[in-house]
Amino acid sequence: MLHVNNSIDPVENEFARDVIGGLSADAKTLPSRWLYDERGSALFEEITKLDEYYLTRAETSILQERQRDIADFVRSDAILVEYGAGAGVKTELVLAGLRDPRGYVPIDIADAFLAETSKRIASRFPSLWVRPIERNFLDVFEVPFDGSGGGRAGFFPGSTMGNLNTIEAQTLLTQMGRHLGDDGRAIIGVDLQKNVDTLLRAYDDSAGVTAAFNLNLLERINTELGADFRLEQFKHVARWNEIEKAVEMHLVSLCDQRVTLCERTFLFRTSETIHTESSRKYTPESFERLARSGGWRVAEAWQDADALFGLFGLIRC
Repeated sequence: MLHVNNSIDPVENEFARDVIGGLSADAKTLPSRWLYDERGSALFEEITKLDEYYLTRAETSILQERQRDIADFVRSDAILVEYGAGAGVKTELVLAGLRDPRGYVPIDIADAFLAETSKRIASRFPSLWVRPIERNFLDVFEVPFDGSGGGRAGFFPGSTMGNLNTIEAQTLLTQMGRHLGDDGRAIIGVDLQKNVDTLLRAYDDSAGVTAAFNLNLLERINTELGADFRLEQFKHVARWNEIEKAVEMHLVSLCDQRVTLCERTFLFRTSETIHTESSRKYTPESFERLARSGGWRVAEAWQDADALFGLFGLIRC
């Protein structure tokens, strides 16, 4: 049964405001950050274990093989600030390799995942102080530090940087500079450009987990905002955008239909889509240009054996 809630004020409710604005556009779209409610976050963790999703395996191999190099780059006695912490599995590899890490600040919009990750990290590394922040990492906010000195290092693993458009990426890089200071370091994961078939399989797996992840956004809108999306009348599709060098995720309407939300009606034509995510793919050169536009430069670059994925160590320009 659908949840009906027509009392939501889209002016006060950020989720409602984003959904109504996105569905009102000529080319319908929804911000990818809303994919990550509790169920969406759990589904994404399933995606990272799929055969087609090479990104996590490639990045993990770098973190394991380059653990000492990463520790040298971060330096000892550091506070690690993770943007979009999620389950924090890769973070454990980094923290285990660091020399006398002092603190860990996970930042995530999914509060349940954030609490679980913070508890697990604090249990595994009892000498660390852990200060979770429940925020969208693109918001303006302050990061708590204990004031006892030592370096600061940002950690932004996975391919989330690719989900950000140029302005958003520059905003995050600038904010990281403000949080981490002039002497700060940052380690950022980037999915590298490669064969398009390999890319598309990673975003449209044979088991349908990515499809469930994408369609869950419509279920979330139904549950939290009282909409009446019929999920069986939409299909998940992954497409390659050659101009943007990005894999795009879309939800395609399978028929002419209408959806109501917050006392508004939205019409969908057959084959019309809702664009829910872009995942941009970089070359080392294009990422270097992006980093410099946000006040950083690449000091270290590590890749897996097959050159599928890159981890970049940044210092301030």
